[in-house]
Amino acid sequence: MKVLLVYAHPEPRSLNGSLRTVAVRELEASGHEVQVSDLYADGWKSQVDRADFPSLSPDERLVPAAASGTDFVAGTLTADVMSEIAKLHWADALILQFPMWWFAMPAILKGWVDRVFAYGFAYGVGEHSDRRWGDRYGEGTLAGKRAMLIVTAGGWEEHYAERGINGPIDDLLFPINHGILYYPGYEVLPPYVVYRVDRFDESGFEPVAEGLRERMRTLFTCAPIPYRRQNGGDYLIPSMQLRPGLGRPDATGYALHLDGDGAAREG
Repeated sequence: MKVLLVYAHPEPRSLNGSLRTVAVRELEASGHEVQVSDLYADGWKSQVDRADFPSLSPDERLVPAAASGTDFVAGTLTADVMSEIAKLHWADALILQFPMWWFAMPAILKGWVDRVFAYGFAYGVGEHSDRRWGDRYGEGTLAGKRAMLIVTAGGWEEHYAERGINGPIDDLLFPINHGILYYPGYEVLPPYVVYRVDRFDESGFEPVAEGLRERMRTLFTCAPIPYRRQNGGDYLIPSMQLRPGLGRPDATGYALHLDGDGAAREG
């Protein structure tokens, strides 16, 4: 199988750098082909601007979604973006690896998403009617592929628990797992999260590395997070509200969008 790992950390000698090496070696040892997009090393341009849309005339107002769609259809998006889109078509699985900074991914990785997930490719696809609201949330261009996160966090695991001060890690990663990965069709796997990385020492590395090796060995066999499919009947169209009676009576917020009893955890 083919795996694309998009890596976002500025220091090759960091814990993230070591974990990336572990992941790539284990995937390759399992017989998979691996490509790595190292955003900092590649000097990835993170901001969306007029330079991203070569067909936009100088006097035309920039509407990013529309401009993205025009250039995607025409095949005239910039070379760096087209290269990443080609990698996503190539890969059977996508891994996003990053440190959690201020409760989110680093800006350079968000910029990769902003520029690469073009209109007509990752969103804005499929029929919009009173029966369907596009091919998204379980359907879309990237359906049939898998995706997961490798995340490092400075705080304690307890800080990211259900009653932790930082909020549950499930909720913090929901916008990425559900809104970025599940949206264009990926089956999203539970993330691999490493905590207290600012206080890490060598004695703690091997158990974490072995845990990551196991996750890489099961990348194509472990069960994905059971998100509800948008067009599977659970949502009213076009309001996109969950149908009355679905979800556990005590479930609120993001947990409502897990199919079944929501027992699968994202940690």
